[in-house]
Amino acid sequence: QVQLVESGGGFVQAGGSLRLSCAFSGRTFSRYAMGWFRQDPGKEHEFVAAISWSGSTTDYSDSVKGRFTISRDNAKNTAYLQMNSLKPEDTAVYYCAAREGSLLFRLWRQYDSKGQGTQVTVSS
Repeated sequence: QVQLVESGGGFVQAGGSLRLSCAFSGRTFSRYAMGWFRQDPGKEHEFVAAISWSGSTTDYSDSVKGRFTISRDNAKNTAYLQMNSLKPEDTAVYYCAAREGSLLFRLWRQYDSKGQGTQVTVSS
C-alpha cells in the first residue's frame, strides 16, 4: 500500500518561495507518476503539476506555469514542488498524489493514493 507524506508548507510573504516534499513508501516509487494538487476550503482539488515516473515529462496548470517546478528523486523516493514568486491566491492545502503507470493525469480522482496535505499560506 502506498503511503505519501507531504512536508515543507508554511507561511511566506508574496514573492517568496517554498519547496514542498512528498515522501513515498510502500511500493516502487519509480513505477508511479506523481501529481500535486491544492484545495481551498469548500472547493474541489485543483490540479497544480504532474511528473512522469522517469521525470522526463511534466505538466503544469496555467496558473502556476513558469513559477512552480515539479521534480522527483527516484533514489530518495521523493517528489518535490518548488514554488517561486508566490501569490496570495496560491494559499491552500497542498496534496501530493500517486498513480501507477507512465501517463500523467490532471484529475484528483484519477490518482490512487493521496497524502494528508500541507498548508501553504501566502500573505500580501
